[in-house]
Amino acid sequence: MYELSVEVGFAAAHQLRGYKGKCENIHGHNWRVQVSVTAERLNEIDIAIDFHDLRKISGEVVAPLDHAFLNEVFPFTEKNPSSENIAKWIFDSLKKKINNGNLRLGAVTVWESETSSASYYED
Repeated sequence: MYELSVEVGFAAAHQLRGYKGKCENIHGHNWRVQVSVTAERLNEIDIAIDFHDLRKISGEVVAPLDHAFLNEVFPFTEKNPSSENIAKWIFDSLKKKINNGNLRLGAVTVWESETSSASYYED
């Protein structure tokens, strides 16, 4: 099994509804997103997917979040824009674009700081 990963990023503000502490106030992050895919085999030129293509698809998915107030972007109008929910939303959006016979989305990890991240993956 092969695993490939790329990183993309976006800058956005959010506030956590119902949170008791500083994060209930509007604040921003320079978010970093790692997208990992798996493949059982390589194609005719011995790659699973071109890194450029994977980064482009990932960038297209996170583009609506860039320089946005996440609380005003669906589904975060209804769900808290936590790192956990952002990771799942990106995963669900990418899964539709990436999964095929050989290539599978493995995990999405979202960092809101250099030392804090949340990941989402399916078993």
